[in-house]
Amino acid sequence: MKSDTQEHRRRSLRLKGYDYSQNNAYFITICSQNKECLFGNIKEQRMILNCAGEMLQKWWFELEHKFPNIKLDEHIIMPNHLHGIIHIVLVGADLCVCPTVKKAENKKAEKGRTHRFAPTGIQKMIQWFKTMTTNKYIRGVKYSKYPPFENSVWQRNYYEHIIRNEEELNSIREYIINNPYNWETDTLFV
Repeated sequence: MKSDTQEHRRRSLRLKGYDYSQNNAYFITICSQNKECLFGNIKEQRMILNCAGEMLQKWWFELEHKFPNIKLDEHIIMPNHLHGIIHIVLVGADLCVCPTVKKAENKKAEKGRTHRFAPTGIQKMIQWFKTMTTNKYIRGVKYSKYPPFENSVWQRNYYEHIIRNEEELNSIREYIINNPYNWETDTLFV
């Protein structure tokens, strides 16, 4: 018989053994707690951000200033979630999608010989984003600018997907751009 703690233990969504600080492009989805619509509304297939949604937008762009090893790509803030693409770009590297194993092995070999910028993983970036936006959101609720929330603004975890090639990158960009058009039929978020 499973104990209560075993039954409620959350399974990691991370790819086991994968280094989420390496050069790559990542598709990220962060959801509000209980999928509450806190960040705006869809009107005529367009996302209309409320004050809270505008605050999220500001902190999303702030990620590039806080973490100089990233470049932001397409993103959208929806009523109850955010989708975005983050490229981790190590110093001296170009934007690329899923470097080959050979390149990764060469970088490991170089690591011992040259000084490298210490990369920051996706998990740390998302944690920072959630912390900053939660703190601002709490202040916004206090001054009646933002809709109240129950227990937490964000769900405990987030979803990330390693983007494998240029075709997949373009497909995900299209998905993000079209998200407001598909809101009514989106079974995951509505």
